[in-house]
Amino acid sequence: MGLIVWLLVGLLAGFIARALVPGPDPMGVMGTLVLGLAGSLVGGFLGNLLFDGDIELAAAGIVGSIIGAIVALIAYRYINSRNPSAV
Repeated sequence: MGLIVWLLVGLLAGFIARALVPGPDPMGVMGTLVLGLAGSLVGGFLGNLLFDGDIELAAAGIVGSIIGAIVALIAYRYINSRNPSAV
């Protein structure tokens, strides 16, 4: 049951992050789910780093997942927007 809840929170966090960050995102439901799950891990990492001082990878709650998904989405856009012919 915990895995299903984690997947639903990831989907919700990814959807909210895509709604809050303007711009086109050509990803479907699976991309949104992966974004939310990655955001949960990024949010948990940042939360542990800021509040505990530990570098530990952990899942976050819904607010941390949304913040992490926003960070992950901005990083994803930055990586995909670079011109590969300039390298």
